[in-house]
Amino acid sequence: MSKFIPSNLSVKFLPPATPYKPVDERKYTMTTDETGELFLTIGYCYDESAINANFRNEVLAEWIPRMGQYILSGKVYVCGGEYDEQYAKIRFMIFQKELSLALTSIVYGDRGFYQYYPWLLDSPIYIQFESSYLLYNQLLYYGTPRQYLTTALQESVS
Repeated sequence: MSKFIPSNLSVKFLPPATPYKPVDERKYTMTTDETGELFLTIGYCYDESAINANFRNEVLAEWIPRMGQYILSGKVYVCGGEYDEQYAKIRFMIFQKELSLALTSIVYGDRGFYQYYPWLLDSPIYIQFESSYLLYNQLLYYGTPRQYLTTALQESVS
């Protein structure tokens, strides 16, 4: 797993989103480039301009109310049929390996938000792996924002 380095993260807000609103439908677009730089966009909609249609390595997430609590619901694109099953497996494994870094970046990049909504730190995170191959089309639990923020703060001190 790649280590989170706060200085490698660039964060931008798409107005009218701010560091403290909205909660409902607050969306995150997390991308990276070949140099390891991380780019996070926070807004009411996903940052389509940040998504590379050739690589599809983005992590998309949003806050959704479910049964009296909020969940951070994310998705990654593994395969829509354009890759063979072996390549889909490789993409699936890479996403699993790097998802911790992406989630750490999302939570750390929006850490001011949790000062206004601290209860969201203990909300569950679910990630949908989207694939045309049933084996790699999975919804997985990834802990809580608190876990990722704690890790990021510890790593940034070390």
